[in-house]
Amino acid sequence: MDIRRFFSGRRVKRWQFVQLFATCFILSVMMFWGPVNYDVVNHMKSYSYRYLINSYDFVNNSLSLKHGLNGTPRYPYLINHEDRCQEQDVLLLLFVKTAPENYHRRLAIRNTWGNEKYIHALFNANIKTLFALGIPTQPQMREELQQKLIWEDQIYQDIIQQDFEDTFYNLTVKLLLQFNWANSYCPQAKFFMTADDDIFIHMPNLIEYLQSLEQIGVQDFWIGHVHRGAPPVRNKESKYYVSYEMYQWPAYPDYTAGAAYLFSNDVTAKVYEASQTLNSSLYIDDVFMGLCANKMGVVPQDHVFFSGEGKTPYHPCIYEKMMTSHGHDQDMRGLWKAATDPKVKTLSKGFFSQIYCKLIKIIILCRPKLVKTYSCRGAFL
Repeated sequence: MDIRRFFSGRRVKRWQFVQLFATCFILSVMMFWGPVNYDVVNHMKSYSYRYLINSYDFVNNSLSLKHGLNGTPRYPYLINHEDRCQEQDVLLLLFVKTAPENYHRRLAIRNTWGNEKYIHALFNANIKTLFALGIPTQPQMREELQQKLIWEDQIYQDIIQQDFEDTFYNLTVKLLLQFNWANSYCPQAKFFMTADDDIFIHMPNLIEYLQSLEQIGVQDFWIGHVHRGAPPVRNKESKYYVSYEMYQWPAYPDYTAGAAYLFSNDVTAKVYEASQTLNSSLYIDDVFMGLCANKMGVVPQDHVFFSGEGKTPYHPCIYEKMMTSHGHDQDMRGLWKAATDPKVKTLSKGFFSQIYCKLIKIIILCRPKLVKTYSCRGAFL
C-alpha cells in the first residue's frame, strides 16, 4: 500500500487522527498495566483498521465471482407462492428466518405482530409476512417434518422453502432465498425486512415509522443495530469462526445484527444485484449482507430502538418507542399484549408522566451491564 495514499488528507480526516491517537493511547495504557482480554485488543485493532482505511474495494474485488447466477436460484423451491405479493401498494415485505421444526414460533408470530389482517385493519397498511426455510436436517425425521410443513402451509399459505439443509452454515443461502424471492415476486414493496423467528416487532410503532418515511420518499435507507469495525472470530471452537482462507482481513465492513434489519426498496434491488456477484461461502449472513451493501455504496444507520442480540427490558416506558427485541421464544403473546396496550401511549402525555418515563429509561437503559440491546442514548429520545 502507498503510505502517501494512506495518509492523504482525502482519506484521513482530523477526527480520524484523533481516533488513531486515542486508540494507540488506550492500547498503550492497557498493555502497560498488565494482561488484557485478547478480544478487547482485537476489537480495538479492528475498529482502527476499519475507519482509517475506510474502503473495502479490495475485499469486494477478491470475493467477486467471475460470473453471476443470472438471477437463477441455486436451489429449487419446494414450497412457493408466486402470487403472494401481487398488490402494487405493499408497504412492507417481511421475511422471518425460521427452522422447519419451529411451528409454535411461527404460530405465535401469525397471532401477534405478523398478522397481516390486523395491521391492515388498524393502519390501512398492506404488509406481507413470509417464513423462509430449508429442509429438515435429520434424515430420520425429514419426511415427517416435511409433511407437517406442507400441511401447515396449506392452512396459512405463508411458507417459502428451498431444497437446502436448514443449518447455521446455510444462513447465507437462506438470505439469498429471500433476496431472490423479493426480486422475482415482490419488487414493488416499499420496504424489505428480515428477522429471526424469536424476534419481537412492535408492529404499530414500525408501521407508523415506515408510513412517515414513505411520505418523504426515503432512499439508500438501511437500519438496524449496527456493528462497526467488528473483527472476524478466529477461535476455531466458536460457531462464528471464520478462517483466513475465507476472509483474510482484520475487520468486516459495517453491518447490522441479523436479528432484524430493514431497508428501502432501492436498497433491496442493489443488494440483490451484489448478491449475484459475491462469493456466498461466507456463512455469516449479516456479514454477507454488509459486504453486498458495501459493494453498492450503501451505509447502515443505527436505530437505537432496534435490538441487537439482546432482549429488551420489560417496561411500559420502553414499549412506547420499541421497534424490535430479540430472544422471545416463549413470551411472544404476553409481550404483544403488554406492549400494544393503549395505556402505554398515555405514558407520554403529561409533564410528570414524561419525567417519570425519562427517569425509568435512564435507570433501565444506562446500566453498565446492559449490552446488545437499546443503548443509553435511547433514554433521552
